[in-house]
Amino acid sequence: MRNFVVFAAILLTATACGDTWGQRAVTGGGIGAGSGAVIGAVTGMGPLTGALIGGAVGAGAGAATTPRR
Repeated sequence: MRNFVVFAAILLTATACGDTWGQRAVTGGGIGAGSGAVIGAVTGMGPLTGALIGGAVGAGAGAATTPRR
């Protein structure tokens, strides 16, 4: 469980690198899909399901946290 928490913290700090709304959505989705696949495989949910959920959450979080100019 400790490894999961550390892994999640590292991924959350790297989420959604980019300057524009689109860049942050794409990078957030990619990071979320990758981490979701790993977490899904480890938890028994399945890598595809984890990737779909992680990608959607990552893209949403990346788009929602775009800095204002």
